[in-house]
Amino acid sequence: MSGIYIHIPFCKQACHYCDFHFSTSMKKKDEMILALANEIRIRKWEFENETVETIYFGGGTPSILQIADLRFLIDEVFKNYSVIENPEITLEANPDDLTEVRIIELSKTKINRLSIGIQSFFEDDLKLMNRAHNAEEAKKCLEMAIQYFDNISLDLIYGIPGMTNDIWRKNIEIALSFGIPHISSYALTVEPKTALYKLIQTGAIEKPNDEVAQEHFTILVELLEANDFIHYELSNFGKENYFSKNNSSYWLGKKYIGIGPSAHSYNGISRSWNVSNNSLYIKAIQENQLLNEVEILTITDRYNEYIMTGLRTIWGVSLDEIEKDFGIIYADYLMTQVQKFLNDDLVFIEDNVLKPTKKGKFLTDGIASDLFMLN
Repeated sequence: MSGIYIHIPFCKQACHYCDFHFSTSMKKKDEMILALANEIRIRKWEFENETVETIYFGGGTPSILQIADLRFLIDEVFKNYSVIENPEITLEANPDDLTEVRIIELSKTKINRLSIGIQSFFEDDLKLMNRAHNAEEAKKCLEMAIQYFDNISLDLIYGIPGMTNDIWRKNIEIALSFGIPHISSYALTVEPKTALYKLIQTGAIEKPNDEVAQEHFTILVELLEANDFIHYELSNFGKENYFSKNNSSYWLGKKYIGIGPSAHSYNGISRSWNVSNNSLYIKAIQENQLLNEVEILTITDRYNEYIMTGLRTIWGVSLDEIEKDFGIIYADYLMTQVQKFLNDDLVFIEDNVLKPTKKGKFLTDGIASDLFMLN
């Protein structure tokens, strides 16, 4: 089973923290839709022996598109690929796009999962992040969405400057009040070349505090697990049968094709990524060319990726798989490197599977980097 990711590189406005590829100009929207459809067609040979189980519209802001555009792109996937009977089809959406009319229209398409970028239910946080919606729109869109969609995920951001533990708890409690079955939550990170980075450099916004973020993470895990959410990946929590199939496929090493400018693809042997420029992307696709870079993954690359993704999930890192897929040298190296984390109660081994402890979860990425094999 494999997945198709479709990158929609348009937004109404730029969020201060975002470093994804997008444009706030919609001038090339129609050309882009045709280019995306053409890339879907010209890359079908890559999946001639694969079955698609997930289609994911990411961005950017996919909900900015017209219903006809979304239908057109979904139809192109179905025409050119073998797709399972009931694929998970996710649309990332912003609250300001989700009017009742739009939600009803979406419910009549093949889209069966919404991933809604709430980020916060509080006005001060939304203004600091320069989100296009307000707190009222955040709540109103969820009130309507749950009437037409069963499978809904929402995003929340913690560690925002000025966000108290009490405000963070209220954010989570408001999210829980809607009965949403999946929540993705991330610490606010400061990426170079973003507006947030510049605002912090000039002193206009306080720098996020790692200790505060860790407190927020602990509160998040405790509250969601107390409400029957399964913490199945570092930043993702789902009720039983509501894990994101799209995201899970990445962490489990399944193949996927990324359609659109800046989109990444993975086939088990190599990783590739399309040019991050709308005009260059459109021009190349119009000439039936892929303007991308390809990286052939070494055995060390694959080992490091397995360590990173495995430690972030409830499935952990199988020591048997390490030895079988990478050999005794990698297995011995891992056991040597991991001893200090075992001693500090940051990871544990159960049934020959390595997993982070409750204490180690927030530190997972740092632990993983120390377990990497250097080329």
